[in-house]
Amino acid sequence: MTMTDPVADMLTRIRNACSAGHRRVDIPTSKLKVELARLLRDNHYVADYKVMNEGGRGYLRLYLKYHNELPVIRELKKVSTPGLRRYVKSREIPRVKNGLGMAIVSTPKGLMSDRDARTANLGGELVAYVW
Repeated sequence: MTMTDPVADMLTRIRNACSAGHRRVDIPTSKLKVELARLLRDNHYVADYKVMNEGGRGYLRLYLKYHNELPVIRELKKVSTPGLRRYVKSREIPRVKNGLGMAIVSTPKGLMSDRDARTANLGGELVAYVW
């Protein structure tokens, strides 16, 4: 069976690992997923990530972050799907939880947080919400 939405799979793996209380989660790697991990790390949603390579198959290892034994990531929500892509202009990028959360936007200059995309005046595909 082929995977139609690898980003949704990544978000689901992170969500499941958080609810199970795991310290880390392994995900099959791709450039997009590494960028997504970098964005989550830079915005303090995960502690760190590493790109591992074992036996020809590369995978991404995310180290999850907890605060008072609760996961920092409360919710991950995929917005744009392969069947229904969601595109927004820079002025239309939504504020997640009134600025407490983060929207991930795929712009012509790469993946950005909603704040960075607004500052750079760039729109694009709305990938996911994190809070």
